[in-house]
Amino acid sequence: MDYVVAAVVGFLLGSIPVSALVARRYRVDLHETGDGNPGAWNALEQLGARRAWPAFAGDGAKAAVAGLAGLALGGWWVGWTGVLAAMLGHALPVFARGRGGKAVMCFVGGACVLAPAAAAACLALGVLVTALRGFAWGARAGVFAFPLVQLATDPVEHVAGTGVLMTLIGALFVLRRRSGPASSAPGAARRA
Repeated sequence: MDYVVAAVVGFLLGSIPVSALVARRYRVDLHETGDGNPGAWNALEQLGARRAWPAFAGDGAKAAVAGLAGLALGGWWVGWTGVLAAMLGHALPVFARGRGGKAVMCFVGGACVLAPAAAAACLALGVLVTALRGFAWGARAGVFAFPLVQLATDPVEHVAGTGVLMTLIGALFVLRRRSGPASSAPGAARRA
C-alpha cells in the first residue's frame, strides 16, 4: 500500500506543469517555442536565468517532495517509487494532457533526497565545471557523474535504481527528439 500511495502522490506532483506555468507568467508557451519541451531547460533558453530559476526549483521540488513522502511512508525503495512516479508525471502530466518534459530536473530533485551525499558531490562538480566551461557543461557533468559518485556512497542496489531513472530520461530524449525550433527562434522571449 505504501508503494501505491507514493506512486499516486508522485505522479500527481510530477503532473504539475511548473515550467510551463512559470513561462506563461511571461506570456511564453514552451510548447510553441524553442524545442517545444515544457521543462526547465527550455524555460531557461526562452526566459533567461533570472526568470527561469523558479522552473528549475519547482521541477526539482516535485520529485524531492515525492521522494520525501515515500521515504516517510516506507524507506528508500518507496521513496524511489515516489521519485519515479514524479518523473513519469512530469513526462506524461495528467494536468497538461500528457504534454510533458524529459524529467531531468525531477531526477535531480529526487536524487538529492535519495542520495544526498552523492548529490552534494555532484553539485560541487557541476559548480566547478560551470565555472570552467559554462552552465550547460556543468549541468551535464553533475547529472552524468551521479551514478559513478553514488557507487562510493550508497549500496549497489540503489545505484541500479538510479540507472532505471536515468534510462527513463534517455528514453524520453530519444522519443521526444525534435529537429528544430517549434515556431520561434530560441531566446525570442528573452529579447522581447
